Amino acid sequence: MTVSVLLADDQDMVRSSMRIMIDVEPDLKVVGEAADGEAAIDMAARLCPDVVVMDIRMPRMDGVAATRSIRSASSPPAVLALTTFDLNEYLFGTLRAGAAGFVLKQDSAATLLEGIRAVARGEGFVSPGPTRRLIERVSVPEDTPYELPAEVTRRERDVLALLGRALSNTQIAHRLHIEESTVKYHVQNLLTKLDARTRVQAALIASRAGMVPDSSDDA
Repeated sequence: MTVSVLLADDQDMVRSSMRIMIDVEPDLKVVGEAADGEAAIDMAARLCPDVVVMDIRMPRMDGVAATRSIRSASSPPAVLALTTFDLNEYLFGTLRAGAAGFVLKQDSAATLLEGIRAVARGEGFVSPGPTRRLIERVSVPEDTPYELPAEVTRRERDVLALLGRALSNTQIAHRLHIEESTVKYHVQNLLTKLDARTRVQAALIASRAGMVPDSSDDA
């Protein structure tokens, strides 16, 4: 199946460059372009894309508000945030609003394409470099540690801990010696039980719950 993509960025050159990179891929197709958040909301409703690549800083309405509105629909597209800076409050707000992940404007074309495909599959994606810093930084303002709901099972806790380390379904399956389809089942259950809309939000909850080890443990 072809993944339909809506591009939302206030810079014509950026949208043009992304369109060229995306449209040469046989499984991806750009179906629309928006120059601000309000236009992105309108086009997302009319075109029903699978993925919206959302610039965070735009005129009229920024990417945070636009993402929140788009994700509030009954069957919303996945949102992949796009930013020049890897760590800022706009980015955190976009992820909390329901974006499935983010890429940096300075990332390679391969990273952008990988991000689009990942969020289209429902897996989420975070630009490789700042993944751990993102999870740690977003969790800082929380004064009270998060307590997981009692209905979260021991196996779901194992999966959640690995989500907090930004591992993919394939990597989690390998670590836990289970099938990838089983991982997907546990992730979906976790999102429901944690009232989280994306894997990134679940990863942040894992950090708040003290389930993410120090970076040195990943070696």
